[in-house]
Amino acid sequence: MRNKPKEVSAAILVEQNRPLIIDKICLPEVLLAGQILVKIEASGICGSQIGEITGAKGMDHYLPHLLGHEGCGKVLDIGEGVSTVQIGDKVVLHWRKGEGIEAKPPKYIWNDKQLNAGWVTTFNTHAVISENRCTRIPHNIDSELAALFGCAITTGFGVVENNAKLKMGESVIIYGAGGVGLNIIQACSLNSAYPIVAIDIFDNRLAIASELGATHIFNSNNCDVKIALKEITKDGKFDVVIDNTGLSKIIEEGYQILNSNGKLVLVGVPKVEDNINIFTLPLHFGKVIVGSYGGEAMPHKDIPRLVTLYEKNIANYKKIITSRVSLENINDAINMMRTGKTAGRVMVNMT
Repeated sequence: MRNKPKEVSAAILVEQNRPLIIDKICLPEVLLAGQILVKIEASGICGSQIGEITGAKGMDHYLPHLLGHEGCGKVLDIGEGVSTVQIGDKVVLHWRKGEGIEAKPPKYIWNDKQLNAGWVTTFNTHAVISENRCTRIPHNIDSELAALFGCAITTGFGVVENNAKLKMGESVIIYGAGGVGLNIIQACSLNSAYPIVAIDIFDNRLAIASELGATHIFNSNNCDVKIALKEITKDGKFDVVIDNTGLSKIIEEGYQILNSNGKLVLVGVPKVEDNINIFTLPLHFGKVIVGSYGGEAMPHKDIPRLVTLYEKNIANYKKIITSRVSLENINDAINMMRTGKTAGRVMVNMT
């Protein structure tokens, strides 16, 4: 393999609800068909990784393994059959499938044993990525910003465009104003929705939400949301409700405040043991509940056009980045996210 270092640094999930271990791992000896060796320059930390660490979706049967699904880096080498990128290209790494081959997941070695990994990982300084999880971008795009196109930006805009199918002038509520939520808010604003209500439990997130287009903000720890919403619309009902929290009580509340033909979009995923209680009759008369799978984004098509919005100063993605850490301090970043000490995305700078 060309340009392959002997060992690389990585953050490894060894046990759920424990800090990640930072250690050296060995890359595979050769690249298989459809695989790409990438030197990672920046990675975001998504709520999905927090869920993996805490076991939100149940027991993890693949421990120990690598993490991370949004990043940016430089192509160092390519395997047989790769046609969408070349050595030297700058690429976004994403978990949604794009163009190209879906290669076999790489086999890393850690402590003389195989270390599990998927088609894309970004909590490591160098990674072997499946071709269909890489999308080429212009070299002049800042790597830290570019990493967000791997999930936060494409998911946020995809939720609005593909799941909510938001129309101009429709009323919308967004529960949860983290990295994805803030992009949802910006996408709603660019789609000329009104009103755009952001609800969170952290004031620092709500402050950024206002800057990105929220017309009303509420800290649900400090007010009765239902009463507050009645002061915005005639009956406190809304056309679209988007939930990023995955909390059953929020999903139930969101369903109740929809108008008769409104749409509830579920982005966050409840814990496996959670129960959600709703009266289903309104579903027969127009109410809709849809689940989002990464906003149904198509990275090879969506990333170029969303990059254009940035280049033309139409969208401002940089406001979403609120903290930066090195790989060695990634556990501090994870704690910052879980406690709300950082408002938007925490970026891991590999350089």
